[in-house]
Amino acid sequence: MFPLMFRRLVRILGDRLGFCLACACMVFWAHGYVHAQAQAPAQVLAQVRPGVAITLPRDHGAHPDFRTEWWYLTGWLQTPQGEDLAFQVTFFRSRTGVGQGNPSQFVPRQILFAHAALSDPAQGHLLHGQRIAREGFGLAQAAQGDTAIVLDDWRLQRQASGRFTTRIATADFGFDLALDPTQPVLLQGKSGFSQKGPLPAQASHYFSLPHLRVTGTLTRQGKPLAVTGQAWLDREWSSTLLDPRAVGWDWLGLNLDDGGALTAFVVRDAQGAPLWAGGSLRSADGVLRVLGPQDVRLPAPPPAQWWRSPRTGARYPVQRSVELRTAQGWRSWTLQPLMPDSELDSRPAGPVYWEGAVRAQELGAPGGVSGAGAPSASGGKGFLELTGYLAPLKL
Repeated sequence: MFPLMFRRLVRILGDRLGFCLACACMVFWAHGYVHAQAQAPAQVLAQVRPGVAITLPRDHGAHPDFRTEWWYLTGWLQTPQGEDLAFQVTFFRSRTGVGQGNPSQFVPRQILFAHAALSDPAQGHLLHGQRIAREGFGLAQAAQGDTAIVLDDWRLQRQASGRFTTRIATADFGFDLALDPTQPVLLQGKSGFSQKGPLPAQASHYFSLPHLRVTGTLTRQGKPLAVTGQAWLDREWSSTLLDPRAVGWDWLGLNLDDGGALTAFVVRDAQGAPLWAGGSLRSADGVLRVLGPQDVRLPAPPPAQWWRSPRTGARYPVQRSVELRTAQGWRSWTLQPLMPDSELDSRPAGPVYWEGAVRAQELGAPGGVSGAGAPSASGGKGFLELTGYLAPLKL
């Protein structure tokens, strides 16, 4: 059975080599199934449509009729000694289109893939681990109805109280964290319908949980350490996400110091020009402003504010600004990475991209407005994701 083989490969050969061999086995098996079912009808995928209500807790769970989805968890941690660290855990589910009509439990209809990362400035580069398996046999499972994901020895679950828990172990680090919501769910786009391109079909169902309160244990070099912090959870699923001209995106999620939450993204073409943009800005008192393509700017910074990877040669705009148009006028925040070397190489199963913790500071009063009633400038902490800078992103 593939999941059991994968677990043994990883434990015997180590995360990286075992992961590569497991991927090779999966490709070999999927290749065989594809040829065996060449005459089978094409799969019919569910489509994202406007007006479909986000229903919780059901939509915390998996949506296997859609091509792809993810549970994306990022956050900042602090140790008792005052160290600033950051973490990321992402679980992906992908419907392969393989094995339609085949009743065998061994058919890889759904693939689960996950990666986890630790940003530790003392290390100077991102620590990273990953898992991949065909769904089934209790070793790889993304439940419907609520969040309950198992991928070998990695876990992400939601309890009836609303608390999320995640447990991750890699050769370099591990964590066992509890994440408690402190704010309502944030529905992105039009009530959870988030357009990602010029055509309405280029969209996802998308909601977020910002300002999660984090407690738990981080393990570094075999030593457990109590940590606290704040995190952000994104839930997103789609069957047709990107315009064919898109090569990648820049995405930002910030927990603002005043209790607000900022989301911004720009989908880029091969020349670096925006194909689409969007996001949201929710104030501490819950007032939500949905942002469209004319409301979001993530301008490219000067050359000195780009970082070049010594491993892949890719260049990333890691020190930059984000600009949003609000009811009070344009607001701008500068972004500074916790650690410039935050490139994540998830090959062979995934892309190479930059995924890093950032600090944000607003520049002046919003829109130049001052005096009584003017919004105050705000800082924050969050994550910046930069994809498609080494090669075009393929989902």
